Amino acid sequence: MSHELLFFGGFILFIILMLAIDLGLFAKDNKPISLQSATIMSLVWITFALGFGLILYFWGHELHSITDFASLKEVINRHSHNIEVIENNFDQSIALYNRNLSLEYLTGYVVEYALSVDNIFVMVLLFSSFGIPEKYYHKILVWGIIGAILLRCIFIFIGAALIAKFGWILYLFGAFLVYTGIMMYIKRNEEEEVDPKSHPVVKFASKYFKVTHETESGNFFDIKNGVRYMTPLFLVLLVIEFTDLIFAVDSIPAIFSVTQDPYIVFFSNIFAVLGLRSMFFLLVNIIHKFHYLKVGLAFLLVFIGVKMLLHDWLHSWGFETIHSLIVIIGILAVSIIASLVFPKKVEGNPMSRP
Repeated sequence: MSHELLFFGGFILFIILMLAIDLGLFAKDNKPISLQSATIMSLVWITFALGFGLILYFWGHELHSITDFASLKEVINRHSHNIEVIENNFDQSIALYNRNLSLEYLTGYVVEYALSVDNIFVMVLLFSSFGIPEKYYHKILVWGIIGAILLRCIFIFIGAALIAKFGWILYLFGAFLVYTGIMMYIKRNEEEEVDPKSHPVVKFASKYFKVTHETESGNFFDIKNGVRYMTPLFLVLLVIEFTDLIFAVDSIPAIFSVTQDPYIVFFSNIFAVLGLRSMFFLLVNIIHKFHYLKVGLAFLLVFIGVKMLLHDWLHSWGFETIHSLIVIIGILAVSIIASLVFPKKVEGNPMSRP
């Protein structure tokens, strides 16, 4: 069995184990997640993510079974890593490769984690619109994340195959991200609304299932008089999956701007997704305070898109992965600090908009 399959298989087993523990410890009682529990969950997932980065830092070359200069150069060329080997010094070249691989992973993780904040805005809106009691949030989010992992796995490896065969597709991704970032900035002040009755996913599901408006049982489906009814919990789960599919169209190309190694894209993306639900409970009551985050995310998408479009020029100018990480963290830090230093004014004040 190849090292890639061992890494991938071990990672999937780890995810299954952690989600099984999560469902067993937190979701079975259907109770709201406290701020303390959310903080602990967030720290645990961030620790796991950073720990995986350390594994790549010391043993990243094992992922693709790199044992000599020939295999090292082949992997660097295949995944377009922005590094140059040190001739006649294999050990230093491996150390350089591992350092770059861990940086790519960390940068991709930060990008995906940041873009996940936009998901939280939408999730809060969806739970409110569908009238979901707070005690069921965690159950829905865990199952939503399981679906998101499966969908993103398919997206990532299809995207990697397309990039490997059609290198020019990166320019399409770049242009799309620039457009998305500009539109996000233009629409930053628009109030988002969700009408549960008119949502296309709800309309589609209602054609094939009878729907009940009751949520008290906490089940995704209820049986009444021998008839199976879909509850609002499952409806909102379907809408969340549909919404994540739309967000993945932005976030996955964004990580491909950092690395073209599909395994690193997958690892960084999934770790960020796994930490999303704990971040949701951590930020759900204060997310409105970070009113400049939308602006920051818009600039982030534009930066990533421009980086993809100008990749060859930036490489010739010495722009490396560490520089991307610094710029990304800088954009996020400025948007968070600006939100806290310049809090949103009372509604109706013309100066209240970012």
